[in-house]
Amino acid sequence: MEPASAARVSRRRLLGGVAGLGLINAAGIGLAGCATQSASAAQDTVPFYGAHQAGITTDIQDRLAFAAFDVTTTRREDLQALLKTWTAAAEAMTRGAMVPGDSHANEMPPADTGEAVGLSPARLTITVGFGPSLFDGRFGLAPRRPAALTELPALPHETLDPARCGGDIGIQACANDPQVAFHAVRNLARLGRGTVVTRWTQLGFGRTSSTGATQETPRNLMGFKDGTRNIRSDDAAALDKHVWVGTEAGQDWMRGGSYLVARRIRMFVETWDRDRLSDQEAVFGRAKYTGAPLSGKTESDNPDFTAKTADGQLTIPEDAHIRLAAFENNNGLRILRRGYSFTDGTDARTGTLDAGLFFISFQKDPAQFITLQRKLGTQDALNEYILHVGSALFACPQGVPDASRYWGHALVEG
Repeated sequence: MEPASAARVSRRRLLGGVAGLGLINAAGIGLAGCATQSASAAQDTVPFYGAHQAGITTDIQDRLAFAAFDVTTTRREDLQALLKTWTAAAEAMTRGAMVPGDSHANEMPPADTGEAVGLSPARLTITVGFGPSLFDGRFGLAPRRPAALTELPALPHETLDPARCGGDIGIQACANDPQVAFHAVRNLARLGRGTVVTRWTQLGFGRTSSTGATQETPRNLMGFKDGTRNIRSDDAAALDKHVWVGTEAGQDWMRGGSYLVARRIRMFVETWDRDRLSDQEAVFGRAKYTGAPLSGKTESDNPDFTAKTADGQLTIPEDAHIRLAAFENNNGLRILRRGYSFTDGTDARTGTLDAGLFFISFQKDPAQFITLQRKLGTQDALNEYILHVGSALFACPQGVPDASRYWGHALVEG
């Protein structure tokens, strides 16, 4: 029998590994007030298997749990085993089932942490991506790195915290219940113990864009409708042109995949809240309450970038966010946005809220984001109120076709 002192040490190690995930202390608003959903809502699922990973064009859910991991092993076999285990667990959790592998032995830790038992799947999606650093010399994957998968260059208007950047593997869990999203990332981190360590995490609430054809446009923490002209899931032509990777990747495992850019953008909301309404609307180029472009009357009106006021000034200012980001003004360039608001308490140095936008975009080439951000970072009137403080890039491979395959199968096999 195991001595009591040894048992206590073992339990402390187990709990310490879970606490290392970092999401528990950050949960705050993300877990507050969540409503328990009936188990009868088991039909509230998004299919896991398919040509593309779920969680990209899926109607964007209300909550996010995101984690970046570093791989600690140097054996490709260990990486393969991790991805197989993660895929099986992710598929089960998206169905609302418990993580497989429970022996039901009272003297062993359960295979599933249990906090999602009895909850609906809440349209949970789990999306995986591989960072540029995974393609170093550890696993012999360098020849399989797509040319587009390189570290993002230094970009204007950013002061990046290294502790909130990068990662070998990224996991995006989205759901309509914060506890379901948290449960997914927590269990993948636990299953990966000994093979990966958590590098950074982010919880998100309040989606800041729409991907579904019938979804209403949400508002960001500045009170403005965000993502009105986002690519929608029913626009197959736009998705093929701007989001899904094709033969240009030069790597079979990325065909049908996409590149995920994550940016933690701090909003200085106290400064913003003191600005007058007309200035706020000029910054975005939209009316705050209707969402209409300043040149129009309804949110769905296309902006008229040539319109002028009675005194001859541009109705939508030259440095307005929607003018600079519009595909009409960027040679047709578009990205698929999928971001969330966040708040992580207060800044200990200033006493101000640590809140903002956890920006996520999907594109068939990271150059799409880089081109836009170079323009926005130097010209956007919004820069007075925001700062990019975290950054990561991940190559999200094609979907898992069936139970005989796993995330990254075509990348790590052979």
